[in-house]
Amino acid sequence: MNARPAVYAGSFDPVTLGHVDLMNRAARLFDRVIVAVGAHPTRHPLFNVDERIQMLRDAAVTLPNIEVVSFNGLLIDFCKSIDAHILLRGLRHSMDFEYELQIAQANADMAPDVETLFLPTASKYGFITASLIREIASHGGDVSRYVPPGVVLALAEKFVND
Repeated sequence: MNARPAVYAGSFDPVTLGHVDLMNRAARLFDRVIVAVGAHPTRHPLFNVDERIQMLRDAAVTLPNIEVVSFNGLLIDFCKSIDAHILLRGLRHSMDFEYELQIAQANADMAPDVETLFLPTASKYGFITASLIREIASHGGDVSRYVPPGVVLALAEKFVND
């Protein structure tokens, strides 16, 4: 039997320990979790899609029920294409909730059979954002408490080569 997946999607630019925490928790809650990396043609990420996928796979290496893939277009269309009926979203604070609720309601309007579930971020990761990590790393700051070890190295390489 192939369990229907839950989808945890984002840009993951870069992967943070908050993302890893949510993946670990999702892996305990669901038989199959698809971590979906959004490839948006109008955005200019620090890491390309393949790099972000590899960082996520490295972070999920001990989680056999996690699969990491990329997608283009609307997330809700991706969910339909893989017969996923659960979308997972992490919430750090109330401002995240307002934004995520708006997206969840739009998704529910487009695909009523896909449910969005919110998981609150562990308090120790509540302030961590990918943009904060990029900012700290761009100035040579230590991000090792906020991202997996492979991401620390990848960030160092990106900013040394700039």
